[in-house]
Amino acid sequence: WLSEGSRVNTILKVSAMTNIDLYLLYDVNPPEGFNLRRDVYIRMASLVKTLRKEGDDWVLVLPPWGRLYHWQSSNVHQIRIPWGEFFSLTSLQANVPVIEYEEFIAENGGPFIDQVLVLQNYAEGWTDGKWEEKVDERPCIDKLMYSKDKQGYSRGWFWGYEETRAQNVTCISAQGHASIMSPVLQKNITVTSVMLDRAETLLHDHYAGKDYWDTRRSMVFSKHLRLIGDDFREKYLNSTDDRDHTIYSEDWTRMKAKLGSAKGGPYLGVHLRRKDFIWGHREDVPSLKGAVKKIRSLMKKHKLDNVFVATDADEEELRELRGLLPDMVRFEPSREDLELFKDGGVAIIDQWICAHARFFIGTSVSTFSFRIHEEREILGFDATATYNRFCGDTEKECEQPTHWKIVF
Repeated sequence: WLSEGSRVNTILKVSAMTNIDLYLLYDVNPPEGFNLRRDVYIRMASLVKTLRKEGDDWVLVLPPWGRLYHWQSSNVHQIRIPWGEFFSLTSLQANVPVIEYEEFIAENGGPFIDQVLVLQNYAEGWTDGKWEEKVDERPCIDKLMYSKDKQGYSRGWFWGYEETRAQNVTCISAQGHASIMSPVLQKNITVTSVMLDRAETLLHDHYAGKDYWDTRRSMVFSKHLRLIGDDFREKYLNSTDDRDHTIYSEDWTRMKAKLGSAKGGPYLGVHLRRKDFIWGHREDVPSLKGAVKKIRSLMKKHKLDNVFVATDADEEELRELRGLLPDMVRFEPSREDLELFKDGGVAIIDQWICAHARFFIGTSVSTFSFRIHEEREILGFDATATYNRFCGDTEKECEQPTHWKIVF
């Protein structure tokens, strides 16, 4: 199961262990945003399912949230945030066993992680242009983000838990789907806790298949955030679940809306990504004038008087946008709201409101828009009302997003 010359099995020596929970922890490349991290969670949940099929009691430890690039609200403490603030833990647990990091510390008898495996690509790339699944212990390509303390433990970021330390840190070159790590973790374990750093290196096992959708559907937003979004919809957008045919089941395993059954609230939902998307000179992102022109034409076409806009535009662009689109509705949290919901919660409220619109248009290749597509798929919206994106002002071929149909 490992390619020639590998020494991974020297890292995690063989031992038969019974009736002891084994903990899988993970982290993601620091610059990655909230919505890509949600995608990596799906990959890790899939890996834990594979591991558990082999008979060992693996539990997925949820990496606390904090210090993300898009979370730019100043003076709001946004570090060591548990998953329960954003997602329903009981919903996640109905799919795969998960615990918060602080539960892990309590169960584990302290903030110690036995083994960190830092995932990386192969330095030589694909040999002969041929892609194959493989995994090997290799020298670290990049400088490690860990340093040894006086006791010989490794210290690192560890989600802002300065007291956390690791016994061992090793680099692993991996090329393949998440389950490629299963034999490494299965056959060579004496330790009870392993952390995969740079977990985004691994690919989805079953992208858009049943396993993917089970995990995605289990990622139910925390109830308090959904209620805030629902109240906002009713108050400012004349939108309720009854009228909109978007009745939501608290139990995701019973939530099986028929495609096309959702009508949506009488408003246009818009996700307009700015900041790094325009700094990167993306040809497929419109100017504000171009975006407003498209918004106006969609409102006219679908006979909608209201438009809800989720955007990361800065203050200067927001002023320009308000001038061009004075009737737009936005969720603008108060200082107290921000303290309570954090930037991540506000993003979820934005997504929840966009997910209930009669018609939605998002931004090209934005994971924020992708997650809204999925939410609308779960609610039962017709694909034509969901998989739409803005085109760049001079874009020649404006390909629309792919419809990844839900699988039950």
